[in-house]
Amino acid sequence: MKTSNPIFSRWSAGRDAGRVDASVRHPVGATVGGRPADDYATNPYSTAAGPGAGPDARAGRTALTIDDVVVRTATTLGTVALTAVLSWLLLPADEANIDRSYGIAVGAALVAFVLAMIQTFKRAPVPALVLGYAAFEGVFLGVISSATSTYIAPGVVVQAVLGTFAVSAGVLIAYRMRWIRVTQRFAGFVAAAATGFLLLLVADLLFSAFGAGNGLGFNSGGLGIAFGVIGIVLGAAFLALDFKQVEDAIAYGAPREEAWLSAFGLTMTLVWIYLEALRVLSIFNSDN
Repeated sequence: MKTSNPIFSRWSAGRDAGRVDASVRHPVGATVGGRPADDYATNPYSTAAGPGAGPDARAGRTALTIDDVVVRTATTLGTVALTAVLSWLLLPADEANIDRSYGIAVGAALVAFVLAMIQTFKRAPVPALVLGYAAFEGVFLGVISSATSTYIAPGVVVQAVLGTFAVSAGVLIAYRMRWIRVTQRFAGFVAAAATGFLLLLVADLLFSAFGAGNGLGFNSGGLGIAFGVIGIVLGAAFLALDFKQVEDAIAYGAPREEAWLSAFGLTMTLVWIYLEALRVLSIFNSDN
């Protein structure tokens, strides 16, 4: 099962179809890496060495390991954290600099979006794109976090970070204990729910931009908290999908370069969870 992140689908049907090798099939009820193998009719990584590559070329590649995923993810998240801290320090969100800081933050978010889109539609991972996305996303997060800490509550950013870690740890434990069963139906439901969630966010922004004041009310009060909690739950579901993708990639012998795609997806999911946690805590603190 290919996974996706809260904003982009990294795994198009065309990419999956291009990786099918009819010679590699698993019998019904078989397992791969301790999990059911019937998520795929074929090994999705059997021709990952490139179109037309023969068995010898595929056998000579370096297979993905969990260490590869951990190192690439730590590098990507470290880049986000570093640029977030630097932007917090160099782009203060005080009254004298708030407009300039917000302008840079919006620009960084747009650049991060473009880089993420380019990587999303590429067939192969490009580390420069992944790290570039992480760097610009960090600038955006740093300014937003600084403004939230300055104007809402000084401790809200730390709370949001701890909340993100807590959600991630909880999902990882639930996934490893098999309390969460990631299936095609699960993935389809999450994708549909996320699509609806994003459409509501866009509608809220449009209503706010065209004079509806507080938009649909997702940024304040009980409705805002409920909407943010739904966002966190969706982020947790996507995190489970990311864990499934990593486990499948290792079990099926994906090439080592796939670690960058895993890092990309995990980073986007964790950013999603952090922003939703920040939203919930900000509303809660502003209402009390």
